[in-house]
Amino acid sequence: MIVGLGNPGTGYKNSRHNLGFKVVDLLCTKLDLHLSDQRFQTLSTITNYHDKKIVLACPQTFMNRSGIAVEYLVEHYRPEIRNIMVVHDDIDLDVGHIKIVRGGGTGGHHGVDSVIHHLGTDGFNRTKIGIGRPQYNEPIEDFVLSPIYDDQQKTIKDALHIVAEAIESFILDGVEAAMNKFNPLRIRGEEVER
Repeated sequence: MIVGLGNPGTGYKNSRHNLGFKVVDLLCTKLDLHLSDQRFQTLSTITNYHDKKIVLACPQTFMNRSGIAVEYLVEHYRPEIRNIMVVHDDIDLDVGHIKIVRGGGTGGHHGVDSVIHHLGTDGFNRTKIGIGRPQYNEPIEDFVLSPIYDDQQKTIKDALHIVAEAIESFILDGVEAAMNKFNPLRIRGEEVER
């Protein structure tokens, strides 16, 4: 189960907080899928990928209530916790850095906090996408709900494509393999340092 976190509505579409949604959209485009299932307060779809059943989902509950939708999905599809990947933005990672982790704290991310609360465990996997810190003293709440700075657009776009690859690696080979392959990468402008 791959869950991208974000906020519903066109006003938030290009915000930093919606990078999880963007990764799920990329995967859907790559796999020729559409998030057509509107049950469970979520837009989702289910498919087979290399003989593995996968669910792609974007909760529509707003970020700080994401766990409600994830709980509904888990109750319906019954994935093992180790097979859940939550994709979200992270202000503690530099722009262009990604980090795949298994379990751990919230890092102050309200969406992750909600998922932990509603699932009753922090044992699921996360893929964190670095958005860095505000450059113009914006409050954090405004910063995460604003669009990416112009000079960071290319780096973020490249990072999202790398994250989509990392999710495919997670599905096929497991979280350890994905962590080993993708956590060392640094995306800077035109270059990916491997």
